[in-house]
Parts: sequence; structure tokens; C-alpha cells
Amino acid sequence: MNLMRFLFVSFLLCTCRLIYAQANLSGLVNPFIGTAGHGHTFPGAVLPFGMVQLSPDTRADASWDGCSGYHYSDTLIYGFSHTHLSGTGCSDWGDILVTPGVGKYSFNKKDYASTFSHQNESATAGYYSVLLNKGKIKAELTATQRVGIHKYTFPKGQKAFIMIDLMHRDALLNVSMELKDSVTIVGYRQSKAWAKDQIVFFEMKLSKPVKTSEFSLLSKESAVNDNGEVNSNDEARAMAAADALNSVKQKGVFYFDMTDGKPLIIKVGISSTGFQGATLNLKTEASHWDFEKYKAYAARVWNAQLSKVVIEEKSKDKLSIFYTSLYHCFIHPSLNMDVDSTYRGRDKRIYKASNFTNYTVFSLWDTYRALHPLFTILERNRTRDFINSFLAQYQQAGRLPVWELSSNETDCMIGFHSVSVMTDALIKGIKGIDTAAIYKAMVAASNYTNFGIPEFNKKGFLQIDDESESVSRSLEYAYDNWCIAQVARYMNRKEDERLFTKRSQAYKFLFDVTTGNMRPRKNGGWLSPFNANEINNHFTEGNSWHYSFYVPHDLEGLIKLHGGESKFETRLDELFNTSSKTTGREQADVTGLIGQYAHGNEPSHHVAYLYNYLGKPQKTISRVKQICNDFYKNTPDGLIGNDDCGQMSAWYVFSSLGMYPVCPGSPQYALSEPLFKSVKVFLEDGKSFTIENTNPSKGIVKHTELNGSVLLNSFLNHENIMNASSFKFIKDDEKKQESNFGKELVNRPGSKVGFDELIPTPVVNAKSQVFKDKLEVSMDMINMTPMIIVYTLDGSEPTAFSKVYRTPFTIDSTCVVKAKVFTNYGTSLNSVANYYRLNNNCEVELLSKPNSQYTADGAQSLIDGIKGNMFWKRGGWLGFQYQDFECVADFKSPKELSYFSAEFLQDTRSWIIFPQEVAFFGSNDGMNYTTIATVKSTFNDKDDNVRTEEFTTTLKEKVRYRYVKVKAKNYGKLPKWHEGFGDEAFIFIDELEIR
Repeated sequence: MNLMRFLFVSFLLCTCRLIYAQANLSGLVNPFIGTAGHGHTFPGAVLPFGMVQLSPDTRADASWDGCSGYHYSDTLIYGFSHTHLSGTGCSDWGDILVTPGVGKYSFNKKDYASTFSHQNESATAGYYSVLLNKGKIKAELTATQRVGIHKYTFPKGQKAFIMIDLMHRDALLNVSMELKDSVTIVGYRQSKAWAKDQIVFFEMKLSKPVKTSEFSLLSKESAVNDNGEVNSNDEARAMAAADALNSVKQKGVFYFDMTDGKPLIIKVGISSTGFQGATLNLKTEASHWDFEKYKAYAARVWNAQLSKVVIEEKSKDKLSIFYTSLYHCFIHPSLNMDVDSTYRGRDKRIYKASNFTNYTVFSLWDTYRALHPLFTILERNRTRDFINSFLAQYQQAGRLPVWELSSNETDCMIGFHSVSVMTDALIKGIKGIDTAAIYKAMVAASNYTNFGIPEFNKKGFLQIDDESESVSRSLEYAYDNWCIAQVARYMNRKEDERLFTKRSQAYKFLFDVTTGNMRPRKNGGWLSPFNANEINNHFTEGNSWHYSFYVPHDLEGLIKLHGGESKFETRLDELFNTSSKTTGREQADVTGLIGQYAHGNEPSHHVAYLYNYLGKPQKTISRVKQICNDFYKNTPDGLIGNDDCGQMSAWYVFSSLGMYPVCPGSPQYALSEPLFKSVKVFLEDGKSFTIENTNPSKGIVKHTELNGSVLLNSFLNHENIMNASSFKFIKDDEKKQESNFGKELVNRPGSKVGFDELIPTPVVNAKSQVFKDKLEVSMDMINMTPMIIVYTLDGSEPTAFSKVYRTPFTIDSTCVVKAKVFTNYGTSLNSVANYYRLNNNCEVELLSKPNSQYTADGAQSLIDGIKGNMFWKRGGWLGFQYQDFECVADFKSPKELSYFSAEFLQDTRSWIIFPQEVAFFGSNDGMNYTTIATVKSTFNDKDDNVRTEEFTTTLKEKVRYRYVKVKAKNYGKLPKWHEGFGDEAFIFIDELEIR
């Protein structure tokens, strides 16, 4: 009886604890965290993974810090729209803007925006409130999954209205709005931004009838923004098309009788499928008019969601930081399906989901690292839905998502990391996944015909010549191929496993043992000069430091390339202790620097945990605590970088629990140390996993205890979590600096490819690709291990009988060098280098200094006969900013000349715009020049297509000069309509032709 009473009391205590958590956790969330600085979050109302994100818009433009529509530094609110992206680095959504007002209305943003004070603003999970200074209107927002709920309290005696703006932010492709009856407004908006073709239908129900209404009609004349400028060519064409349809309503104002003093309640159902879907969503999810009930429902939903992890912590700030991080993890991916299971597919057709829920907003380059692995613990059923959403997209569009948004593939970022999410789910035992189907889709992703993937598969890695961001792509493609190898092994497909395992070792082609860095390769050799701190087009949002430790699947191999554990540890220490100064391109994403570790962007996120693989977990614990304490705050600027759909927050959630998934697709988590004394993780099967730390603030980890058994491992297996284990961190005397925890090899996490060691291609080096008389060529091995290198000079395939490389040699004619390594256990792939001898007697001198990022092959690249292509990030172009372009061509003696041409590139979105004019001058003494001809630009600076054009002139009569000077006048400062307004444009030039 006493035992039964004890068990019953224990049950009550546990239940009360859970109920307490569920009743209070939503109030601990601070949605303003990340709304300042570069966090790019929003403070409005959303339910977990909801279709609606109803939030204030303080940015009418698509500026970088306005990606979410809201920035804490702003003082104006334009209104409240129904879709927002959380933490992204690109702008989109902001659909169906509603603005309340009193008195006389205006359709101009500058007039209908209102100032506000943060003192009169509040937010919790699922609820937002603000007092608009203009008209003293109190606005309150909450939401269901597919419906936004507004409550506007107007001052008494005022003439009240709401204004709906369907032109807000993005360029319109089509639009419609109609007052269906006195309490119903319907419409849709089809727009182009990050997602090239997004459509949102809506039905709006009003708690009071509309008394009067007016609309702004869309026409060619009104196809401008509030600055009086057409936003884009696409928008102009869309507006002209709308005018041809006899104009449509794109803004509307609706007045109400507010004499009863009651607030105005608005319910807005949205859908991507059509009006019927919006109507059904609204009717199903929002049948009553009690705002407080909707608000209370949102709080209950969030409390249940957040109670999946219950922590024991006294500090209010730490509670808010943790639960806001968890909250941010549950915003995206977002529901993309009506209540009847219909949704718009990647091919824009309407489908009905069978046995899964369809989602959108897959920021996979970011979220595969920690957010999706977190879901394999907390959201296993939803993970299955995510993967089935991937498969549906593959079936509809022939491709797995890369960065999918609103049924559009944006092709933003690199890699094909949906394979990581699928592999991780499969390895961690999530059921309901069609293994054969995902494997077919994975293989298709690995063989896609763009973004350098064919060249990667052929060569084993990418060079600058093959694709931009070649180092980052090579490393991430390598990891993705390793993921596919794991699924091939799971399916017992041995040959496939061997193929993908070989591809996964691409990093070995790029590791320069002389610098200890991943280094770009060009034309068979190393890029020179090389600076590991330089941010350039060979890396994705970073530099060599940020990517040199990105081999999560084969750290054993990376350590070996460094020369062993001691040297690798020294290199890691150097990463954290070196100067934080970067060179090269300005990159707003590179924030949160500790040395060259950049926590504000994803490529660095796993690095602090790499000490575990060296038997030095105490160093990991120290760095992780530093990052948690310094870069996560309970303030609006409390995120050190873009939250990126929850990845930054997921890093904190994992790390505060004392673990991190260094290599998704592996069942291991590298350990740090929990920040809290006690954590309870509630699993979907009703079980729970408990983590305890005997003393979070003092001492070092002595060992751990798993279900009472002492362990020295600095890793934890996924099955230990799912088996409802009890996991304790036992601390040692605070004076001690070291323990046996994670020290021995058997106690460290593992990371190796397992078999089929790859033989890297040799490095073929020369001072330049173009030469005048002769050129010295040398060769080296990647890992400096003595092996036999053989080569040919005519482009033919090297064989065991080809010439053996022993010392540098000289070439004096155009040739193709092919080299490969021969060993007793196999051969490498070919290294190919193309060298060109100039066939003219002309020399070019640059009088303008090119940007260090865009130097091509020097001045001679202007006359080498090799034209740069539109993929300018691969190199081959000379780039100039803040100056005009100027050069002189010297023919050594006077020549008769009649034709002049200079080729330029334009990529307006990247600040590169054709020059205003190009002038050609002649001289025989090199000092006194005569104007030969001037060619004016006739090209549209708003054309956002990448293109090249030749500025040419042919003389009716020949002229005779030794020197020809070419001047190209820079476009100058970028105008208001450009994202880079205020900065100056680039001139990109490649080839000169003078006959």
C-alpha cells in the first residue's frame, strides 16, 4: 500500500510538473530575440509549423535586414501581413497586408504607415500586440494554422477603416480583390521575389459590415512603387498585362460603423490552391468570433509543443533564451496544405496528399546541420512528412528540394542536402519512409546536370574553372555523396556504396599540406596568391578558415592529412586564436567571430565539437560554453547572425543539452556539457529521456552515467535517447584541468569513410595560364607522399609508359598537360592544365587597379583570345569598382587600325553594370593621345539577366597608331531602386579586339 501511494504521489508530481510547464512555457518565449542585429526573425503570431505567420511589417522594401519584414530599429509599421520568413538571408512573403486607420485614408505607404513605440508593444508565443500612434489604435494578432486573427480597438468617435495592400513588397505578376458581401472580402496575389511564382488566395471575414469602400485600380500608370519607380521589368510587363484586362483592384479601403465601441475582429484564411481552399480553411479553423479564445488556444498549442523539452533553471534570462530558441526551431518548415489535404505542387498543379502532410520552406543548406537532426528526436512523425514532401517534389519536378519556397525551387545556396535529412532519418529508425524511392531520388540529385555536379563526378572535385564557390561545393558534394553511400550500404548495394564513398573523399583534392587549408585549384594547380582569411567567390559565404574543417564524415582522414592529432589540434587552436580580421569581399553573414571561427554562419557550427575527436573534450566544453554565453542573449539583438529558419537556434538547443550532431547521417552525437541541472525530453512514443548535470557551473566532466552505468565516452548514440535512458554528467574537482573523459580512442566519436582510399590527382603549377615565350611547369602530390607522376603534353591519356615527372620542365607552345599518379594499388584521375601562348606582339598595361577578387590572369588576359563567360564567379574577368577602367595596348610599332572592340559583362543584381561609354584613343609617343571613337551604352540597367556585350566601332578610314588607350566610364552610384543603393557599380571587362 505504501509503495502504491509512493508511486501515485510520484506520478502526480511528474504530471504536475508537466502541466506547470505546459501552462507557462509560452510566456517564457521572447519573440523579439533576433529582431535586431542580423537575426532576421519576426515577433508576430504563428503556431508550430503554421501556414500563417501574422506579423507587423516595418520594412516596405526587400533590404537584407528587412528579410522578415520587421526590424527592431524601425519606427514605422506599415501594417500586418500574413506570411513571414524567420531568420532567412533573402526576402520574400509579406502577403496580404492589412492596415487599420481612422479618418481620411491614403493608398500611399508614406501616409498610411504609423509610428509606434516598443514600450507599447508586446509578444509571446502565438500573440502580438502594439499601439499604433497614428489614430491611437490598439492592434492584436493571433493565429490558427491557416487563419490569421486580427483585433483592432479604435478610439471612440473616430471614423475607422482598414486598408488592404496587395502590392506590398514583392513584384506583382497578377492580383485581384473583391468585396464579396458586406462582411467578406476575397482576393489573391501572385508575386515574384525569391520564389519566382508564388500565389496566395485569401478570404477575409469581418465582425462588422463594411459601410463604404474604395479601390485603387492597377494599370500601367500605377505600376510603380511608392518612390514612383517601376520595380522591375517583370513587374512592368505584369502591370501592362493587368491593364489589358481592364484594370484590377490591388488596394482597397473599407470603412466601418464603430459607434458600438466594440473592437473590429478580422479572420483571414489563406491558401495556395484557390478561393475554395481559403474558404474551407477559414470555415474549418475559425468558426467563432472570440479573439481571446483564439489567443488562449495558440498559447495551449505552444505550451504543449514547448513542453517536449522541460528544463530546470532559475534564471529568467536563460529560460527565455532556451525556450525562444526552441520556439524558433518550430516555425519552419511551414504547412503548405489545405484542411482537405490539397496543395500546390512544384509543377504548379494541384494535388491531394495521401498519408502525409505537405510542407514548404526547406532551408536545407542551413537546417540539415542541427534543426532536422533535432526533429529526429522531437518531431519524428513530422520528419516523415518532410521527407514525403521531398519525394512529392521529386515526382512533380524531377528534383529533390535544394532551397524550396512556396512550391518554387530557388536554387539558393549549394549542395543537395535533402539527402542528408533523408539519410539521417533512415539511420535513426524513422518509419514510413520508402527507402527505394528516396534512394532513386538521391542518386538523381547526385547526377544533376548543373551547378558543377557533372564536372565534380568526372574529376572528383571542382576547380575555379568549373564552377563558382568551387571549394565549398566540392566539400559539401563530398558529404552528400557520403550520405548516399550510407543508404547504399543500408540497401546492400555494394558497388554503389563504393562509388559514392570515393566521391565523398573529394576534400583530399583540395587540402594543401603546406598551408593546412582547403585551397582553391585553378587549371590543374593551386590558386595563387592565396590568403586563408580572404572571403571570395571560391567559398560560400566565407573563407578557407571557415571551410577547412568541413569534412564531418571523415575526420580521421582529415586529421591524417594534417599529419596527426597533435598538428590537427594546433590548427584548431589557431582557428580560434588567430586574428578575426577578414579580407576580400564584405560578407554580412560572417559574424560572431572567435578568431576565424564564425558562429553567425553555418559552415563553422560543428567545429567547436571537433576536439572530441582528438580526445580533448574539455576544450570542446570550454568553447561551447563561450559561444552559448556570448552569442545568445535575451535581447532583440540576441542572435549573432541570421537564425536561418531555426538552425542558429537549434545549435543552441542541442548545445545547451550537452550534445551536437557533428555528422548527420551518423547515429552519434558529440558531447559537450549541459547548461542546466536537469533536462527532460518527452518523446512521441510516450517515453522520456533525462539529462542531469551534477554541477553545471563548476568543475570538469569526470565521466557520464547511462542508466547508472559509468561511461567515459565523449559521444552518445541516438538509440540511447530513444530508449528512454537516464543520462548524467558527473563532475570532478573544480581545480582539476583534465580527466579520462573522452580521452582514449575507444571513448571518442568516430568519423571515417571506412574503405577505398582515394588517390588524389597531382597538382600542376605554373605562374600563369597565358605566356609569351616560354613557361615553366612543375608538379606535386597533394599529400606529399612519394608516388610516380606521369604526364603527356598533347592532351592524350597518360599511361604507365608515359613520361615520368622528375623535375620542372619548360613549354614554349600552346598545349594541354594531363597528369596522373600511378601506384601499386591503383591510379588517380587526371589533372588537366591548359596553357596558351600569345600569338601577337602586343602588350597591355592596366592603368586602373582591379579589385583583388577579380584579377583574371592579369592584363594579358584582355588579349589572350579566351573570352569570359556569363558565369563570372568562376574567374576570367577583370573587375573595377569606384573608378573608371583604363588600359593601354602597345603594338611596339605603329599599325594601321580600323576595328575596335571591348567586351563587358552586366549582372545588375550583383552590382555589375555596363559602362556608360567606352572611348578609344590613339598615340605614337605614349603621351599625347587623339580620340579615335566613343561608343555610348544603349543597354537597360534594370535588365536583371546576366549578359555580355561588345562595345564596337569600325572606322571608315584606317588610322595608324602604336598605342591604343581604352577608357570605360563607370556607371557610378547605384540608384534608389537597386538593393545596393548608395554604393557604386562594378565594371567587368574581359576581351579587347583591335584589328
